[in-house]
Amino acid sequence: MKTMKWLWIAALLLTWGSGARAQTGTEKHGGNGATTLDALREKRALQVLLKSVEQQIVSAADAMPADEYGYAPTEGEFKGVRTFAQQVKHLAASNHILAAAALGEDPPADAGDEAGPETVRTKAEILEYLNGSFLHLGKAIDAIGNQNLPVKGSPISPLPANAATRLALTVESLIHAFDHYGQMVEYLRANGVVPPASRP
Repeated sequence: MKTMKWLWIAALLLTWGSGARAQTGTEKHGGNGATTLDALREKRALQVLLKSVEQQIVSAADAMPADEYGYAPTEGEFKGVRTFAQQVKHLAASNHILAAAALGEDPPADAGDEAGPETVRTKAEILEYLNGSFLHLGKAIDAIGNQNLPVKGSPISPLPANAATRLALTVESLIHAFDHYGQMVEYLRANGVVPPASRP
């Protein structure tokens, strides 16, 4: 939880810092007087956040025993929730879909309706798909500031196509990933597994 709190604080500071530089005149200005972001600084900040998010999520996915990947809570209001495997595949599929939009690509055909490929079923296959999704997202972050690559709207993003930016789509993916990380943590603890990020 501490790391999650710090990631949210870092994201807020990143947003506030951009606004503060714009207000104090230390932000770059385009030829028409419009304020622009410093793409290199934004990219470097997101690379740090991506590494942290990836490490926590992949280690949590790896910590769940393979025979519990089909686990879903049953006590309480959990009717119809995703299994652990479905949570991880959904998170990875969403990473791929948003990264593709940020890179001006079509959504991956095998991402399905954010469910991920039907052929990816075992723990090893799901971990490979998850790792690949973070590589894809890393490429999208690396492309921040590249004016030669288009950006597309995404069907899973609340952003309208004309408001989608590479920065916004990659931040959206990180926020979404941590939403599912919280659910993964609950599933791990329900199975007697302490998430690696929470271990002393």
